[in-house]
Amino acid sequence: MPLLSSHADVHENETQRAFALFVKTKEIPAPSFECKDKWWKCCQQLFRDQISIHRHAATQHADEICHQTASVLKQLAVTLNTSKSLKSEVNRNPLKEYFIYNHEVSAWLPDLSCFSPDELISGQGSDEGEVLLYYCYRDLEDPRWVCAWQTALCQHLYLTGKVRIATEGINGTVGGSKLATRLYVEVMLSCPLFKDYMCKDDFKTSKGGACCFPELRVGVFEEIVPMGISPNKISYKKPGIHLSPGEFHKEVEKFLSQANEEQSDTILLDCRNFYESKIGRFQGCLAPDIRKFSYFPSYIDKNLELFREKKVLMYCTGGIRCERGSAYLKAKGVCKEVFQLKGGIHKYLEEFPNGFYKGKLFVFDERYALSYNSDIVSECSYCGAPWDQYKLCSTPQCRQLILTCPACQRQGFTACCVTCQDKGRRLASSPSQSSFKEECECTARRPRIPSELTQQVRLPTSPEPQPDVGEDGPCLCEQQQFPRPSES
Repeated sequence: MPLLSSHADVHENETQRAFALFVKTKEIPAPSFECKDKWWKCCQQLFRDQISIHRHAATQHADEICHQTASVLKQLAVTLNTSKSLKSEVNRNPLKEYFIYNHEVSAWLPDLSCFSPDELISGQGSDEGEVLLYYCYRDLEDPRWVCAWQTALCQHLYLTGKVRIATEGINGTVGGSKLATRLYVEVMLSCPLFKDYMCKDDFKTSKGGACCFPELRVGVFEEIVPMGISPNKISYKKPGIHLSPGEFHKEVEKFLSQANEEQSDTILLDCRNFYESKIGRFQGCLAPDIRKFSYFPSYIDKNLELFREKKVLMYCTGGIRCERGSAYLKAKGVCKEVFQLKGGIHKYLEEFPNGFYKGKLFVFDERYALSYNSDIVSECSYCGAPWDQYKLCSTPQCRQLILTCPACQRQGFTACCVTCQDKGRRLASSPSQSSFKEECECTARRPRIPSELTQQVRLPTSPEPQPDVGEDGPCLCEQQQFPRPSES
């Protein structure tokens, strides 16, 4: 039998031993009226149970304990003459993860004893509540434990929303009362899994609440944002250069100042879907006419020559799609430089509400969009009047979003296309028909992966918006053609 089963076992055993020794040194006799024979005292705080002292040690003294572990391992390495093979284990810092994964999720939920359920639930409406948008790329050893913890945490705080977890990190959008979202942020920033990777500024906030989501959905996936490529092939660890909102603003300003030049060396690339960029986008951007982010890699492949020797400025809603989207573009090796907007449009609009981003910011919840300025860059699909408030197609079985102004809605134009409008009329006359097999016209005629190389991509003629010209640059979203409603 070998002396050591594995170097990882040595590291884990020594970590546990160092941790137990640290906790042991904090023991003090419990008062006589207590059933327990010992308490623990550390950092001028009293701890009456093992879970609380363990959590304190793991969150506040991990570096100190790991330093002790590293010293022991170095001595072992010298003794066993295996310094090279133990080197990676010495550099690891698994203590925080170990003591999280080896405790029940309840140990990592906030203490709500000083709050009533009414305090947590009240203020969940769209005017009084709040929605959090965040992500964190970092390797997670046990995403299923994190999933169970996030489910319990959100339920504990009466939050609704969507949280995606993978071995590459976490991506969440949750809504509830402002008290609940504040506690959620505090827990996330104190959790050893994320405290060294996130800060308060990583949580984007907006008006909303639990009402913005029909339910709570937490799950484990291969990717925290579905690009359709394994994280093992395209990693978040090799993204483009992050630019703060201020830095990005200056780059866009410089880009727009080149509008009258024949050919710019810069592309301002929107990484979102067509229905997002349709109601709001940066001036002069290239907005791919794609329905899903999983189409983005194919879009890059099909239009690769467009990016050759270009400086690319990428942006998306909150920054998460740019992390791996920029990594994919960089991996192609054709761009001069690849930059991305840190914090996404969300953070940019907080700092520059009247900057170069015009229109609304699309969000994936019941609100559909957030408004930071008064610009309307889209129009009613039927009459062409300025309009940017989405509704779902009125035809059953269709989930397309539609832009139809109040005047057209009053005349019954509430479907996404002529095909769906006809379906709606047929369904109204024959209620027994519950569904139709015909494909929606909107989907049928839109190319899955559009080609920009056959089109002339133009820059805006001026950095300032002009009402009578194409101020928004080459947004390539297809304009649906509908019969215009009769005037009344």
